[in-house]
Amino acid sequence: MHLGALFIIGHVLTSASVRETARRFQLSPSTVSAAIRNAETELAMKLTERASGELVTLIASGGVLEGLEPITVAIGELCQFAGQVGAGGIDEAWAARIPVKIVAIERFLEVADQGSINRAARRLHLGQPQLSLQLANLEKFLGRRLFERQAQGSVLTEEGRRAYQIFMAISQAWNDLKSAADERYRRTARSLRIGSIIPTGSESWVARCLGLLVSEWNARRSNNAISLVSMTADDLREALKSGRIDVAILDSVFGLEDFRHRELLQTDMVVIAPPHSTETTVADLVAGHAICMPSPRTGLGHAAMAFSAERAPDRRLRSRDITAADSLPVIVDLVANHGYVSFLGRVSAMPIAGKVRIVDLDEHLPMSYHVAFNHRKAAADACAVIIAAAARITSEAVAKTDAVRESAA
Repeated sequence: MHLGALFIIGHVLTSASVRETARRFQLSPSTVSAAIRNAETELAMKLTERASGELVTLIASGGVLEGLEPITVAIGELCQFAGQVGAGGIDEAWAARIPVKIVAIERFLEVADQGSINRAARRLHLGQPQLSLQLANLEKFLGRRLFERQAQGSVLTEEGRRAYQIFMAISQAWNDLKSAADERYRRTARSLRIGSIIPTGSESWVARCLGLLVSEWNARRSNNAISLVSMTADDLREALKSGRIDVAILDSVFGLEDFRHRELLQTDMVVIAPPHSTETTVADLVAGHAICMPSPRTGLGHAAMAFSAERAPDRRLRSRDITAADSLPVIVDLVANHGYVSFLGRVSAMPIAGKVRIVDLDEHLPMSYHVAFNHRKAAADACAVIIAAAARITSEAVAKTDAVRESAA
């Protein structure tokens, strides 16, 4: 990383705008975006993302912005040191283009501490001519003489001592940021990252599978700690592709051709209706109730939308306003407490049968859930546990449902 990029990043995280930063510093938006990407790589974390065409700073960026503050202050002092100031303050366009890299700063500090280019070159495993050239380039850029070359070594000039204080502040602040990043990287390398579709609630088969996975995994005292995250099917595929997760539980096989994957379980789609509703057909339910669908970004939502658009009698589902939601707990609440109807896989609807009424479709619409994983052995091991847990949980649910039916009969 070079100082100009760090100055740019500080402003992007403050303004939450790539274009505004580019205009202010007279840079191209692509240059600003590249600075953000490089920082995310160096710090091993996402700082921003795009949402509806707008740049959104993530929660983690607040800590980075705080860590960058002493660097930004020191860059301002460096502008004054180099004479890059005007009536309005420092020359921000100049600051955003400072080509001095952190590694060059570290080498300057090493020479200053050793009092000798020769000794510093040996400690840094560099050739003396290479190190001398870097120092000369730094002096040329700043327009200041930083060292007095003497027979016994290199001694800081008065201006060199001022530069030393500025560069030391930058080095310490950057090392603090990097040490946190290195720890995050080590944690990430050790952890097994599991992504899943969003469960309907704590009683759902997805949540129970993940609970069993964590319990059994930790009982084995595995070296790989587990981290869990819930997303839509589309986001899960992207996260697998980018390497942000190692294992994904999805409600669709679509797009898994490039990943190792196995079928987790089979079920069929049902309608969930308000508990006190009396309609017995899909057509009557949707005629008398508002609809809240799982989002089309989920496999379940995509299947439900296709069904509602192509198979509903008189195409009445198409003529109504349909609310789409990524949150299954919200959908269940809308159905249970606010008179909506929706669609779920039977295996997901069964655990909430006490909250909603389950109505069969007029024709059988099969669904399947899958687990996909990457090349890591720990990912394959986790998949085996998840598959066994799903089989156990769903068989228990079926047995419980059969027992209830028998007692009612």
